[in-house]
Amino acid sequence: MTPITIFDLEYTAWECSMARRWLAPGEYREVVQIGAVRLCATSFEILDEFNVLVRPRINARLSPYFENLTGISNEKLGRQGVDFVPAYQRFLEFAGDGAIAAFGQDQQVLADNIRLYGISGLDALPMFRDLRGWFAQWGLDPRGLHSCDLGQALGVAFAGQAHDALHDARAIAGAMAVMARRGAHLRPAA
Repeated sequence: MTPITIFDLEYTAWECSMARRWLAPGEYREVVQIGAVRLCATSFEILDEFNVLVRPRINARLSPYFENLTGISNEKLGRQGVDFVPAYQRFLEFAGDGAIAAFGQDQQVLADNIRLYGISGLDALPMFRDLRGWFAQWGLDPRGLHSCDLGQALGVAFAGQAHDALHDARAIAGAMAVMARRGAHLRPAA
């Protein structure tokens, strides 16, 4: 079975921007980090990892709220961040021919960034799966949970910084592995 890529995003945010659904003037969900793990599609064992920081184009300076939430500083982003286009292309290369999945609709944020920046010619996303329904199907109510909460909800300690895209992707994978040991499996995406 082809591996599956679990990914998570961090994107620009301000105090209460989520409650406002990023509708205040100048608030856009610009990708700041893409973190991903490639998993064996049966055991959910991590086979490889991907992590890239992305420099926002419109809101180039991260809010103090975002820095505190994610641990990603403006200084770190300035040193390590790349433009969205090469970051997105590297992510697609990492995902390869397999499906991608996230705990939520993170693929929509990627698509929104392509539109926001007026980018043409980028490959479309691979087959996408929102894992919230999968977790619910296998007995874990996802309501009110963030990616970083999934492992803890199943008794797996969280390692790393919450709201760091790679650490959150690892948390999703860890939760999926616990579910696999309990008999959960992924059906091929339709």
